Amino acid sequence: MTSVADAPLVAQEGAAGTKGLKTGALGMVESVVIGVASTAPAYSLAVSLGLVAAAVGLASPAIMWVAFIPMFCIAIAYYYMNRADPDCGTSFTWVTSAMGPHLGWITGWVMIVAQIVVIASLAEVAAQYTFSLFGINAIDNPVIPIAVGGVTFDAGVIGLGVLFVAAMTWICYRGIELSARTQAVLLSIELITLGIFSVVALIQVYSGSVATAVMPSLDWLNPFSITNDSGGWDTKAFAAGLLITLFIYWGWDTTASVNEESGNPTEQPGRATVFSVLILVGTYLLVTIAAQALHGAQYLADQGSSDILANLASEVLGSPLDKLLIIAVLTSAAASTQTTILPTARTALSMGSRGAAPKYWAMIHPRFQTPANATIWTGILSVVWYVGLKLTSENVYYDALTALCLMIAFYYGITGYASAIYYRNVMFRSLKNFVGMCVLPVTGAVILTWAFWQSVIDLADPLSSNTCTDPNDASTCANLFGIGVPLALSIGLMAVGVVLMVIWMVRSPEFFRQRPGTFQEVREPA
Repeated sequence: MTSVADAPLVAQEGAAGTKGLKTGALGMVESVVIGVASTAPAYSLAVSLGLVAAAVGLASPAIMWVAFIPMFCIAIAYYYMNRADPDCGTSFTWVTSAMGPHLGWITGWVMIVAQIVVIASLAEVAAQYTFSLFGINAIDNPVIPIAVGGVTFDAGVIGLGVLFVAAMTWICYRGIELSARTQAVLLSIELITLGIFSVVALIQVYSGSVATAVMPSLDWLNPFSITNDSGGWDTKAFAAGLLITLFIYWGWDTTASVNEESGNPTEQPGRATVFSVLILVGTYLLVTIAAQALHGAQYLADQGSSDILANLASEVLGSPLDKLLIIAVLTSAAASTQTTILPTARTALSMGSRGAAPKYWAMIHPRFQTPANATIWTGILSVVWYVGLKLTSENVYYDALTALCLMIAFYYGITGYASAIYYRNVMFRSLKNFVGMCVLPVTGAVILTWAFWQSVIDLADPLSSNTCTDPNDASTCANLFGIGVPLALSIGLMAVGVVLMVIWMVRSPEFFRQRPGTFQEVREPA
C-alpha cells in the first residue's frame, strides 16, 4: 500500500514544487518560529487576558487549554493534508481537492481577506508601542491629531503603521531566509521577556511579597469550575471565554504556507504546525497563571481590553526593565505583521498558478524567489484598507477586526472537514489513520463550526458594534437592516468574493471544471 508520505505528486501546473519558490530554505526551527510568531502571543495576551477573566474568572487558564483542543485538532488536519499535497495555498488547495473548486476558491478568498484586514491593525499596534517605548502614550492620546470632516485620526500612528507594513513587505519581498532570520530575533525577544515576567511574578507570589496575591490552584485548570449563581456549570460564560480565546491561537498555519520552501515539504511543515500550537498553549498557560496570581481574576477583568501586561510590568519588573514588556508587545505585533504577509502572498500565488486567479499573481522574483507581485500587493491593499477605514470611521475599522472571528472559524473548520472527506477511502485502514485523518480534524471542525454559529448570533446584535454611543442601547448603534456592523461587514466581504468568483468563472472556467477527489483517487495511480 502506498503511504501518504510516499505518494507520488501529480505533475500539474501550479503543483507543489513547480512555482519557483526557493526550496529547502527553511529548517524545522525556522518553520516553528514563523508559526509561533504569526500568532503575536505577547500582543494577544495583552489585550485578551482581561476579557477572558471577565467572562470566566479564575478559570482563565482552563479556557486557555480548552481552546487549544480545536487548534491542535486542526493542526493535525494540516499535518495530514500537507503530507498529501505540500502546496503553499494550504486550505485553498486542500478544500479544492476534497470539496470542489467553488468552495476552494471561497476558502482562498476568506483567507486572503482575513489576513489583509489584520495586517495593518498589527502594524498600528507596533506603531503605538514604539511611541510608548519613548514615553509617549499614543494609545490614549493622539500623537499628531488631524481632523478630516467629522473624523479625527492620529497621523503619527497611522504614518508609522504604514512604514511598518512597508518595511515588513520589503523583508518578505527580499526572500524567505531574511524573513526567517528576522522572525527568529523578534520571537526570541518576545518569548524570553514573557518568560522572565512570568517567572519573576510567580516568585513574588510564592515568596509572599505581593499582598493581594492569589495562590495558583489546580481548580484554575478545571473548565467545570465556571459556575453560575445557582452553582451549576455556567455554559454561557464558558462559551464567551472560549470564543475570545479560540482566536488568539490564529496564525500558526503560516508554517504550512511556507511548506514549499521547507527542507522536507511533506513532513516538516505539518510537524511544525503541531509544535507551534504546543508552544503556544504552554506560553499562554504560564503567562495567564502568573498574571492572575498577582492580584486575582477581578483585577484582570477590571482592565478590560487594555494592555494588562504593560500595567503589571512596572510592578513586577520595575523601571527600566518594564520597558522589556513594551518591547515584547512591539516585536510581537511587528513579527506577526510580517508573518501574515507571507501566507497572504502565497495563497494568492497558489491561486494564480492553479488558474483560480490571473497569472499575474503567480509571478516569482527571479533573484529572491518570492511571489513578487502578490507580496507587494498584499502590502498595498493592507495599507489602503487601513488608511481608508481609519479616515472613514475608527469604529467601523474596529468592527472589521471583530468580524475576523467568522473568517478564521470558517477556513480552519472547513479544512478539518476536508481532511476526512479527502482521506475517506484510506482512513479506515488503521486506527492511526482514522484518528488522525478523521476523528481529530472533524472534532476541531465541529467546535469551530459551533464557534462560527455562536459568533454569527453574537455579531448580529447591533450592540456588538463599536459604533454604539450607548453600549446598553441598540438604537444608538449603526446597523444594516437591523444586523450588527461586524456581521454586516462579514456578509459584505463574502458577497464581494462570490461576485469575483462568478466573474472569474465566466472569464476562465477551466479551474472550476475540476472534480473533487480522494487521496486514493488522486495520489495513487491505478
